Amino acid sequence: MKILVMGHKGMLGSDLMDVLGRGHEVTGVDVGEFDITSGTDCARVVREFRPEAVVNAAAYTDVDGCETHRDACFAVNADGVRNVAEACRAAGAKAVHYSTDYVFDGTKGDPYLEEDPCRPINAYGESKRRGEEALVETLERHVLIRTAWLYGRQGKNFVKAILAKARDEGTLRVVDDQVGSPTFTLDLAQATKLLIERDCLGTYHVTNRGVCSWYDFARRILEYAQVAGVTVVPIPSSELDRKARRPAYSVLSNRKFMEATQKTMRPWQVALNDYLTGQSHIHR
Repeated sequence: MKILVMGHKGMLGSDLMDVLGRGHEVTGVDVGEFDITSGTDCARVVREFRPEAVVNAAAYTDVDGCETHRDACFAVNADGVRNVAEACRAAGAKAVHYSTDYVFDGTKGDPYLEEDPCRPINAYGESKRRGEEALVETLERHVLIRTAWLYGRQGKNFVKAILAKARDEGTLRVVDDQVGSPTFTLDLAQATKLLIERDCLGTYHVTNRGVCSWYDFARRILEYAQVAGVTVVPIPSSELDRKARRPAYSVLSNRKFMEATQKTMRPWQVALNDYLTGQSHIHR
């Protein structure tokens, strides 16, 4: 299958190139090679490559930055998705797009299902929800994947930040009142490949299995990385001076994905350990 990955140099995009490249003809484009905020440019790159599927891993992901740069945020996360969907519709290609747990308000208390009502509480979540709506309205042949708490081999992420701070500080203060599912981008890329190859359509929640707080996550990072002598102190979110509110509970149910693929996602602890020990091989 011919697949075009948009945002192929990013944390998720680089793993998509690796995973999808095993068995498919894959090309990537990124910033400097095309402009997702331009409908004309999106149409151009899709027309040039003539893919059967376009995987959009391009996004404005600075959650706090979205509060002060709303125009740029919505141009990429909302209008950009419509541009991609329109380009796919014109070319007869399927679109695969990623959204976020932040489209929910975090008050449910149980894992969110795909059909649960979306009530974003920050600009990032609102922009991603607008992108979801644009995709669904524009293109029938689409896969919408909501995921959460991503970390990977490329770019910045929470795991790298914790390890960097642990080298410089003896005490780390980490919030313990936000709960979710840490997700390794390599596992997400493999799940994406399954959904594409099985010709699944619609919305799917995909995260590594299990639940924890950021505090629990930080402690496990240090444990698996064998970093000693660092104290991790739990704090409430209210102690952090952040522009954007975060949902307190944003766990996503993977049940629909499991039913569609007959596969289960790995526990987040197993994925994290593989990531930290360099055993980031492709899981089949």
